[in-house]
Amino acid sequence: MSASTAPTSFQAPFDAPRLGEPYLLTPGPLTTAYEVKAAMLRDWGSWDGDFRQMTASLRSQLLAIEGDTKGEFDCVPMQGSGSFSVEAMLGSFVPKESRTLVLMNGAYGKRIAQTLSYLGRDHVAIDKGDYMPPRGHEVAAALDADPSISHVVVVHCETSSGILNPLREISEAVYSRGRKLLVDSMSAFGAVPATSEDFRYEAIVSSANKCIEGVPGFGFIIARKSELEAAKGRSHSLSLDVHAQWDYMNKTGQWRFTPPTHVVAAFLEALRLHQEEGGVSARGARYANNRNVMVSGMRNLGFETLLGDEWLSPIIVTFFSPAHQNFRFERFYELMKDKGFIIYPGKLTVVDSFRIGCIGRMDQHVMRRVVDAAAASLAEMGVDRADPPQAALAERARLAA
Repeated sequence: MSASTAPTSFQAPFDAPRLGEPYLLTPGPLTTAYEVKAAMLRDWGSWDGDFRQMTASLRSQLLAIEGDTKGEFDCVPMQGSGSFSVEAMLGSFVPKESRTLVLMNGAYGKRIAQTLSYLGRDHVAIDKGDYMPPRGHEVAAALDADPSISHVVVVHCETSSGILNPLREISEAVYSRGRKLLVDSMSAFGAVPATSEDFRYEAIVSSANKCIEGVPGFGFIIARKSELEAAKGRSHSLSLDVHAQWDYMNKTGQWRFTPPTHVVAAFLEALRLHQEEGGVSARGARYANNRNVMVSGMRNLGFETLLGDEWLSPIIVTFFSPAHQNFRFERFYELMKDKGFIIYPGKLTVVDSFRIGCIGRMDQHVMRRVVDAAAASLAEMGVDRADPPQAALAERARLAA
């Protein structure tokens, strides 16, 4: 990974300092543009024709980002957090009498397995721990060994560690063996290419408050129409029934239950800014530059990333906590917040860590300030070097071998 400092082509203002807000260095909710916030200052009637047009525009713009050129997919927004939409996807597209392979390398893969357990869907897992992605050959071997598996589910970007999983080789393994792939792209859609033209899947799910840079309130499922039709009557839930939501929206233009009207208005403004910036490739480039600048600066302070460069996503980066006896994450967190940056606790099971997100209304100049804030915070704590424990590095090397 080269720590490029070349500015991106996107030069729009970043408004958090002007509003007196801290930057949210998290995987969502994240720092949003002033225009996105301002879009929520008007009330909308959920049954009104203007709002129905807003819903139709939202769906069509998301389909354009997905890249479906054959008319095989449709978009179904669902109220609630991203996990609501993941559960809706699983409950609607995974048959009750089926067996699913869950690919895990962090907390959100585990949550998928937990959700399937709640739904009463039989499943098995490939668990790679916190450090490594599932690879295509491992998926192929698991499918060859168990012909009863019908579906495979994978998290695109596992934000508990920051791993960007190799979807193309996973998809090739799945479809060469006649199975189906479902993708949780919660933290990657809109910044990392994931079109059905690039690799095959049946459905992909994401959320308003991630790489499109909207605010929390709904998620969305983009699925093959054939899968949507087959899902009729399958869901375990009234409110999370993707087929019922899809069918009702197509017939009436409305959401079945009260929609998050202000969130939809904000999201449409976020979509406008996304397109203005240059779409998926430009946004992904800005996030990658954010990562490169921040990681380079943090490493100069002695911090070390959990992952090797080849697996670092442009979404969020996990760092080992320093070994220094004066370092306490809670104190570090408060000092960073005092300087205008809210970072994220670690979510690993083996070693102490923390995370810094690269997404949201931020650019490389903000990320340099993040590094400066980290340096100042360490100094206030009496930590002269941020090197991680040797045991953590040894464990990483062992698991990566």
